[in-house]
Amino acid sequence: MKFLIVGLGNIGEEYQNTRHNIGFNILDALAGASNLVFDVNKRYGAVAEFKFKGRIFVLLKPSTYVNLSGNAVRYWMQKENIPLEQVLVLVDDLALPLGTIRVRGKGGDAGHNGLKHIEQLLETNAYARVRFGIGNEFGQGQQIDYVLGKWTADEWKILPERIDKVIEIIKSFGTVGLARTMNQFNNK
Repeated sequence: MKFLIVGLGNIGEEYQNTRHNIGFNILDALAGASNLVFDVNKRYGAVAEFKFKGRIFVLLKPSTYVNLSGNAVRYWMQKENIPLEQVLVLVDDLALPLGTIRVRGKGGDAGHNGLKHIEQLLETNAYARVRFGIGNEFGQGQQIDYVLGKWTADEWKILPERIDKVIEIIKSFGTVGLARTMNQFNNK
């Protein structure tokens, strides 16, 4: 059984360790803990395969910018023959306090251009996603700078534990399913 796990983020050194790239950070942590290396020469993204309890997780960091992520998601779903129910997207969320994690089986894009593009190309918003709260500590007109800004030293302190929690969510999604994963993790 195969699952597609998509971490949203922007390519390029200038975007490394920014709030918008939390999806990349999560997949990098999972790959690092499992001694996996991403193949950066794949179409539409960097890809690695993670095996856990008889399941194969195709980890995808799209090589498109966030607002064109749907291209990579659609391509890899088709290439690997992965149904929509076995897709999980990891995304930053301004509306959630820093470090808050929410698992959802569907929903709106909440103004996130990556989710908007995925929904547009898949013609549905009924795909699972993990929303990772990045907070909204910015002044009026500063949203883009905040989202594309680097994590502060204080923010970095809480990230490892929260990233580990999302890795648990990924494993749970593939082994016990979306409903049980939401029940287990959304109240914590």
